[in-house]
Amino acid sequence: MSPAPTQHVETVDFIMIYIVAISVVLLLGITAAMIYFVFKYHRKKGHQPVDIHGNLLLEIVWIVIPTLLVLSMFYYGYTGFREIRDVPEDAYIIKVQARMWQWEFNYDNGKKSDTLYVPIGTPIKLELFSQDVNHSLYIPSFRIKEDAIVGRTNYLFFKPEQAGSYDIVCAEYCGLKHSMMYSKVVVLPETQYTAWYNSNAPETLKAGIGN
Repeated sequence: MSPAPTQHVETVDFIMIYIVAISVVLLLGITAAMIYFVFKYHRKKGHQPVDIHGNLLLEIVWIVIPTLLVLSMFYYGYTGFREIRDVPEDAYIIKVQARMWQWEFNYDNGKKSDTLYVPIGTPIKLELFSQDVNHSLYIPSFRIKEDAIVGRTNYLFFKPEQAGSYDIVCAEYCGLKHSMMYSKVVVLPETQYTAWYNSNAPETLKAGIGN
């Protein structure tokens, strides 16, 4: 099995499977109990209602167990959230400018690109801005998403663990060409990234869609 693109992928997938598994078990259990009680306690001819009193043990069980399940979901969800919000001090910062309908990635040496290039194994912090309307940078393979909002700087953190090319999409409706606001994040070995970063190749920015 090939390694995950980022460590956070495994965390998010585990949380998702954990919550779905609990939901399926509860759904099947509750549905089975409902069907059982429908047939066992349906009203019969001549049936006389019986006064039913509370059961303290049963009431404790159906309060404690759901509470523990919800708290466990919160715990795993929060630990996963912390992974992408606690940015290490040595993270490599890339500024991301969003506009209709294009992503622009700005590096600290002045280089610009419409494709995000990053070195493998390096913590990456994306600082997100928007020039016009609200956008949302989403990398499905990395399981991360963050909004780019006018007048505000948001950030997104990840550490790529596997070389390759992955889709970047806009996940916030931003106008008529929203569905065409695609780009790529290309994860390169350190030597290849350094060569690209230091090259004198012209900017790869294209004209915005519809311009």
